[in-house]
Amino acid sequence: MPNVLSQLPDDINALKALLAEQLARNTRLEQDNVRLDAKVLSLQEQLNLALARRYAASSEKLSPDQIRLFNEAEVDAALDSDAPDGANLDETVAVPAHHRKKGGRKPLPEALPRVEVIHEIPEDQRHCPHDGQVLAEINQVVSEQLDIIPAQIRVIRHIRKQYACTCGQCIQTALLPGQPIPKSMASPGLLAHIAVSKYQDALPLHRQEQILQRIGVDIPRATLASWMIRCGQLVQPLINLLRDRLLDYDIVQMDETTVRVLKEPGKTAQSKSYLWLQRGGPPDEPVILFDYDPSRNQTVPRELLAGFAGYLQADGYSGYNGVVGAGGLVHVGCMAHARRKFSEAAKGQGKNPRQGQAQQGLAWIQKLYRIEKQARTQQMSPPERKAHRQQHAAPILAKLRTWLDDSLPTVPPGTLTGKALTYLHNEWPKLIRYLEDGRLEIDNNLAENAIRPFVIGRKNWMFSDSVHGVKASANLYSLVESAKASGLEPYGYLRRVFTALPQAESVEDIENLLPWSLKKNSAETR
Repeated sequence: MPNVLSQLPDDINALKALLAEQLARNTRLEQDNVRLDAKVLSLQEQLNLALARRYAASSEKLSPDQIRLFNEAEVDAALDSDAPDGANLDETVAVPAHHRKKGGRKPLPEALPRVEVIHEIPEDQRHCPHDGQVLAEINQVVSEQLDIIPAQIRVIRHIRKQYACTCGQCIQTALLPGQPIPKSMASPGLLAHIAVSKYQDALPLHRQEQILQRIGVDIPRATLASWMIRCGQLVQPLINLLRDRLLDYDIVQMDETTVRVLKEPGKTAQSKSYLWLQRGGPPDEPVILFDYDPSRNQTVPRELLAGFAGYLQADGYSGYNGVVGAGGLVHVGCMAHARRKFSEAAKGQGKNPRQGQAQQGLAWIQKLYRIEKQARTQQMSPPERKAHRQQHAAPILAKLRTWLDDSLPTVPPGTLTGKALTYLHNEWPKLIRYLEDGRLEIDNNLAENAIRPFVIGRKNWMFSDSVHGVKASANLYSLVESAKASGLEPYGYLRRVFTALPQAESVEDIENLLPWSLKKNSAETR
């Protein structure tokens, strides 16, 4: 210390200058420490989140035990006091009375064909061991087993008879009914099987080729791919009618995901293209449509929703803002995306989470979802659902807004929690819009669930070879998912479509092949 003091200048002004320089240096070092600490925290959160995504449960729900980690007593009390009908977060939701199902094995469907195998005691053994009398049949004990015969395949021979006049100048041949692919050996049933295997069961065409080879049928995957393209083009009139019905209703949900197309003009095989999903239509006539586009530009939803008016529900992607502004649409947000960001923030804290805003945000949002669960359980009508939300969800959202305003300035924006709070703040007007109409959903999960089969299939087949192929796939995915939404079995529906559509002669014939029309006609004929 004496050596240091001896090096200090004796001049007061020089000492002041040196002190000012040291203070500025300390300030810079403190700022650097804050920046580095924030960077370390961000990297640690990313590491914890990556580990959680790989090894931890994917659920975004928050357990009641985690809720009690809060150190803000007023927040904890608010959560309990806002419960509907005086309930707290740990309370179970009351459900209507129901009959408990009996345990044990479920009976096999009555519609399945039965083959009876009769087991008898040999005649020489039908004697009573006590008095030697002949045993008489008094009853039978029946048990059933489920048997499966793999892929029964048959060949349909179309025999077209010819007729001639004795004059030798007139020969007529019986007409062949319209086929889905003229001059092809593919029947409607085979085409439906291939389509459902790929677009419902995520079975790539090269695996279907191998399965067919095992049963003695050699059809190259290139031929299978060509058939699917032709089928996708065949059903275009149905897709047009589905789109008309979608745009006529005033609620549409949208989502998008990536797809790779190898042979796409102007793009490399490694570049990303997009499959856009729209879900809408009246509740009893649900429509799910997939559309391919090479870009994620905001012009795509504007083209897809041309002529639509009403509510558009989507996530926070800014590409939807263009169509909302141009079409005068009402933008509805997705609470599930907000919940996911708080869930990621909580997981980013590792195995020993701190008591803080991430868990608090999850608790608020979980409270809103419990209110929605009550409405679903009690099967409320849209007006009842709106009143239920106004009574129970609106007060929670008001207090959530107050908590958000208090929390937002206290959290570094670069952290996962900061990003979750910022997303909630930026999307707030859209997120609370579901209170306006009982038909609206709190989130966009119905659209995400509809797009999931494509995402699962993409993991198996990984890419589409051509633009024609991905457009055909979009059409076939649309029919499969729309049929499922109407409660139809996809194979039976596609088989009916591939059989009847080539023979349709009017718009009415095509309308009769819409999923809800077939479902209604089937119910009337029973």
